[in-house]
Amino acid sequence: MQGKVILVTGGAKRVGAAISRRLHAAGATIALHYLTSDREASALQDELNTLRTDSAAAFSADLLDLNALPRLVEQVIARFGRLDALVNNASSFYATPLAQVDEQQWHDLLGTNLRAPLFLAQAASDELRRRHGCIVNIVDIHAERPMHGHLLYSVAKAGLVALTRGLAQEMAPNVRVNAVAPGVILWPENSAWEDETQRRKIVAHTLLKREGEPDDIAKAVQFLIADAPYITGQVIAVDGGRSINL
Repeated sequence: MQGKVILVTGGAKRVGAAISRRLHAAGATIALHYLTSDREASALQDELNTLRTDSAAAFSADLLDLNALPRLVEQVIARFGRLDALVNNASSFYATPLAQVDEQQWHDLLGTNLRAPLFLAQAASDELRRRHGCIVNIVDIHAERPMHGHLLYSVAKAGLVALTRGLAQEMAPNVRVNAVAPGVILWPENSAWEDETQRRKIVAHTLLKREGEPDDIAKAVQFLIADAPYITGQVIAVDGGRSINL
């Protein structure tokens, strides 16, 4: 991936930071997108640039603002002169039982998880075609098996799986589009997931009987970008076998 420029949305922390670090270690130049994680984005930018001069830059954008999406792509290309891959990692996640669903939740969850990846792909399509680039979407095993009480999130990720396959058709033959579906990697950052008993029950449903690591996702993303020239329109589950053992 020497000389390749890769935009990672939500790339400043958690799984996004692991993806950014691994792709950078493989030689890529990283465009770190963030919204509110200013401190983390700045620290990771400095970390990567210390390892290799002028190899990373942070870009702030609200993915719910459609006008911000083409601007983000334009800023990355203006800064680095090209764009070779897009990793749609940024995501909103929280419970939305049917009785409590409202329009704002729809706007937020569908906006970050589905609408933004679509319009970022649209904005980047000409450049990605020119570079024979690729897109990797971070979906979820619950796109196939909805998570109880998380109706809108499950619908959004199911839509992102469909978008992955649709974009693979639309952007062929010059651009490959694939997805990675994580299982138990990092627990959500809210109090509803702090119950250790609940966590153990979830992990027990993985065939490997353990949690994964953010770098497990990063390795799959790297494979799809760098080592899978004949793979497109596919979803790789990185979940310890949980999706076949629910």
